[in-house]
Amino acid sequence: MIVNWRKSSYSGGISDQQCVELGRLPLGVGIGVRDSKDPDGAHLTLNGVEFGALLARLKQE
Repeated sequence: MIVNWRKSSYSGGISDQQCVELGRLPLGVGIGVRDSKDPDGAHLTLNGVEFGALLARLKQE
């Protein structure tokens, strides 16, 4: 499975220790969320509803 990962626009560059990347997974699977410092590691898979809830929660913080 080939996924095009995108780093958060809030990432601060090379010295940023908290970088998140998102990737659109195959149709019907959802959105992948991973730690950009470990690109070969596991990722969290969220469906559209779960991803929306995550974004809403983050905006509250």
